[in-house]
Amino acid sequence: MQSPERVLVVEDDDSLRQILRMQLSREGYQTTVAASSEGAAAILEKSPQNLVIADLNLPGSSGIELLKKIHLHFPETPVIIMTAFGTVQSAVEAMKAGAYDYIIKPIHPMELKGLVKRVLEHSRLAEEVEILRSTLDKKYGFEQIIGSSETLKKALDIAARVAATDATVLIEGETGTGKELVAKAIHLRSARRERAFMAINCGAIPRELLESELFGYVKGSFTGAHAHKKGKVEMVNGGTMLLDEIGEMPLELQVKILRLLQQKEIEKVGEIAPTKVDVRIIASTNRDLVAMVKEGTFREDLFYRLLVVPICVPPLRERVADIPELVEHFFGKFKAKHRRVDLALPQVLLPYFLNYQWPGNVRQLENIVERIVLLSLGTEVTLDDLPDFLLSTAVLSRRGLFNLPEEGISLERVERELLVEALRKFHGNKTQAARFLDLSRRTFSYRLKKFGIETIADIPSTVKPTAVPKRAEIPLPTVPVRSA
Repeated sequence: MQSPERVLVVEDDDSLRQILRMQLSREGYQTTVAASSEGAAAILEKSPQNLVIADLNLPGSSGIELLKKIHLHFPETPVIIMTAFGTVQSAVEAMKAGAYDYIIKPIHPMELKGLVKRVLEHSRLAEEVEILRSTLDKKYGFEQIIGSSETLKKALDIAARVAATDATVLIEGETGTGKELVAKAIHLRSARRERAFMAINCGAIPRELLESELFGYVKGSFTGAHAHKKGKVEMVNGGTMLLDEIGEMPLELQVKILRLLQQKEIEKVGEIAPTKVDVRIIASTNRDLVAMVKEGTFREDLFYRLLVVPICVPPLRERVADIPELVEHFFGKFKAKHRRVDLALPQVLLPYFLNYQWPGNVRQLENIVERIVLLSLGTEVTLDDLPDFLLSTAVLSRRGLFNLPEEGISLERVERELLVEALRKFHGNKTQAARFLDLSRRTFSYRLKKFGIETIADIPSTVKPTAVPKRAEIPLPTVPVRSA
């Protein structure tokens, strides 16, 4: 059962104070009363309130002073000011200072009931919006970008710092690295988060249609233009637009993008006067724009205008430490999506994912994991369920880069030994040990806990320290490879 909402009444008149408490309690509110600003402040310190109703003229500190304190220390708590008819102007000043509303004495019970209900409903709605916003941030924001490798963290740190500004951002990276995901996260952390986000793939729209799609057109500007049409840029006015694969944009349109960035205006097809817009531009590319500038296929002035804040999203082969976490994330996601909750992925198969170069990056890994979930026959993924290219890569690794014991080896034992030796190497300093293994401190601590280790003191003294093998010397488990 939901607890009643708490209302604090601050009124120095004893009889009115008791009447208000009785009326509000009758409506189901948990009502507390105080006779002064000092008494109200003491109550607020001990018990947060959903609403404060305060008289404008109080002994000692006035209602305005109390309002300012509440606004400073309890900014989420709405305040209603009570005032006599002759001091309405003062009530208006109180609203400018942060009061939600005011009510004039003598107070009619129905008027009080309606006002309190309206204020609390608005407050609840604001709280629900904030919860929803927080949920969206977790679903689509930086928290959704999986990985703790240093190269990825560096890119996300820049993105997080620039998000609150209106600066133009250029996101560089190979296809499938998650450039659009970073752009969405920047938008959700910006002041434009309440407005639209739109991604336009500059290479997917035919050249002859791209201008009208971006900027719109006016009626009669060309054959078939039977009515005015807004372009994508105008549709997203006030929000953020991602120009994906901007390296594919024709030269003749690049000058119009430059004008959009510099003068915040566009020219619709067939229109003489420009249209003012307020849009934040984020661009992304998988091409070498520096080489394109030298070749004359990309405007130099546009390149430097885009290069206000460059962010390079690393390819998956440069963040190998993130692969196990990504595999686990996608495996859980697709098990739920395809209703295969009983399917298991043995840890012994992870090396096959770790030793592949992933030219299609995270997108390719995601697609492969979904394919495995869809096509696996039993309740556990086996070698037969892995694609051939993962197996052939593992064979090459076993032949040339790894020294495998004939009897095989436990991957969990290797992981535990690496964690323990890194902890010993840095005398129990988890931050340094995590950095040594290219892990975040949180991930390092989580993996230690799997083996019942919290600190270096938890490592049994009977376990003799051994040298930590280099990455290329970590043996793969001996598993049979199916024939072609």
